[in-house]
Amino acid sequence: MAGLLAKIAALQNLEEYRELHWEGTFEDYLEVVRKNPKVTRNAFQRVYDMILSYGREEYIDSKKKLVKYKFFEDPDNGGSEAVYGLDIPLMRLVNVFKSAAMGYGTEKRVILLHGPVGSAKSTIARRLKRGVEAYSRTPEGALYTYEWKDLGEGNAGETMRCPMNEDPLHLIPYDVRARALKDVGIDPAQVNLEGELCPACRFVFQDLMSKNKGDIGKVFGHIKVRRFVLSEKDRVGIGTFQPKDEKNQDSTELTGDINYRKIAVYGSDSDPRAFNFDGEFHVANRGIIEFIEVLKLDVAFLYDLLGASQEHKIKPKKFAQTDIDEVIIGHTNEAEYKKLLNNEFMEALRDRTVKIDIPYITRLGEEIKIYEKDFNKEKIKGVHIAPHTLEMAAMWAVATRLEDPKKANLTTLQKLKLYNGKMLPGFTEESVKELRKETEREGMSGISPRYIQDKISNALVSDKAEGSINPFLVLNELESGLSSHSLINKEDDRKRYRELIAMVKQEYEDIVKSEVQRAISADEEALTKLVSNYIDNIKAYTQKERVKNKYTGQFEEPDERLMRSIEEKIDIPESRKDDFRREIMNYIGALAVEGKKFDFRTNERLHKALELKLFEDQKDSIKLTTLVSNVVDRETQEKIDIVKQRMIRNYGYDEVSATDVLNFVASIFARGDAKD
Repeated sequence: MAGLLAKIAALQNLEEYRELHWEGTFEDYLEVVRKNPKVTRNAFQRVYDMILSYGREEYIDSKKKLVKYKFFEDPDNGGSEAVYGLDIPLMRLVNVFKSAAMGYGTEKRVILLHGPVGSAKSTIARRLKRGVEAYSRTPEGALYTYEWKDLGEGNAGETMRCPMNEDPLHLIPYDVRARALKDVGIDPAQVNLEGELCPACRFVFQDLMSKNKGDIGKVFGHIKVRRFVLSEKDRVGIGTFQPKDEKNQDSTELTGDINYRKIAVYGSDSDPRAFNFDGEFHVANRGIIEFIEVLKLDVAFLYDLLGASQEHKIKPKKFAQTDIDEVIIGHTNEAEYKKLLNNEFMEALRDRTVKIDIPYITRLGEEIKIYEKDFNKEKIKGVHIAPHTLEMAAMWAVATRLEDPKKANLTTLQKLKLYNGKMLPGFTEESVKELRKETEREGMSGISPRYIQDKISNALVSDKAEGSINPFLVLNELESGLSSHSLINKEDDRKRYRELIAMVKQEYEDIVKSEVQRAISADEEALTKLVSNYIDNIKAYTQKERVKNKYTGQFEEPDERLMRSIEEKIDIPESRKDDFRREIMNYIGALAVEGKKFDFRTNERLHKALELKLFEDQKDSIKLTTLVSNVVDRETQEKIDIVKQRMIRNYGYDEVSATDVLNFVASIFARGDAKD
């Protein structure tokens, strides 16, 4: 047992423990402030510096300069609470913190995260709370408070911690604070001078001043400064308030309440020693207070928010207004926010609110990350998730959030792809920017990621899974759940969502047909021969020469039939063939000038055309359509097995899902529905 305890003890970082539990005199603290004035920062400054401490990354999207703050990627916990696809709303949020940190006015506001259910509002608030917790444990984020010692008779024994974890500088009377700090070598311009003592500490301070006949030096002798860390679990610097039943709501939960047992000791309910300064506003001092579904609060609570935000003061029962220093952040959904807009008695709160819209993700790649975080090989054991399963679920979710395109020649699927960074003929980055501008409420309605996660979970445990789930299984789950979805109250919406599921199924068909085609035509040697033959012919064509037949040795005219059979695969019309061939030759020539060799794989259109041509040449020899029959000869089976292994190796299928996909595509070929 002793050996086990020694091993546990060895895991403890004693040096870190000592740093986090540093104690000293008031004079020691002044020396800390002299060396590092940032320890006196206010809550907004600390939160902003914490976010910046994780770093930032600038990038261009649709010709717009954006910033990605790495803090919201949750690097401390491996991305378990990462926020995806909301870079623009998060930029707006961080800008609010920046403005507040500089004292430009937003520090006097309630930050309201507003958006549909499941749009990551709670996650963002939780990340901020956990972020400042972790930051307070670092040397850069250190905070200090104080406690009173030797308060008993004969100046011994009794101690009292500051119930609001105030900055020790509050002990210096406000009217002489700046001058006093300057006299001890601290630049008042570099420290936070705001705030005065809480009622409990003010009472003790005045009592000691009286006992020591105004000798403030002796009063400071009763002060022990200590470092502390923020902790939601310990109710230190992090407060969380959640509305309850209207009959049980009590504003004292925010501003503290009288301790009736101590009234008998101290003789008055207005004695601060007979008051519990443990309301959420007191608890959250120096940090963050989160209001869950803030607009569901009773009106009496909202009145408390007015002074807390604008004046940074709260009014405990029977006491004067008390200074607080904390970030007030709340979140709410659209229905509650509409009620606020329609309530003329809430104008004062609206005027003190900074609203940050947190919409659903409208970029497919970012939506996929949400599901990959929860459904991956590390977490899901015993069930294989076929390729494109999560992608198709995410595609449908994003499609439900998009507004119908106003351009007649643009489909919802095309719009989705443009938003995801894919370029389509006739559309530029500027076009994508215009598409986003012409929307009114895009991303503020649609299907929540939670619904998708629930249905993927259902599919994973379904009897139909049989060790592997595929897009059709998940899409069918999504569709069957629409009839009982509690947040869909319009039949038109249900109809539209079902139509979008059909659209996604068609897109999946196209994707897997393309994959099977590529797997069949993945013969690198055959592709190389085909591209060599094609290049020889277009070179001769553009230079008006003849091509030497490798077998007969005779010079012949360029093989027009071969060239057109490849070009038609990517819709190059007869009228454009000369231009296309010249573009290829000019590209090859430009590479040669730079001393580089042409690789057909770098030209996506040409690569696709060659694969489709090779597939067309080989599919008859493989006879994939025989898969839907019960008779497959040995030679065909060997070729099919090669294709299946390519599907497993190159595209992430397992044996079951590869077989399923080949059978599915074979059934399409069998009915003559193959798409070149």
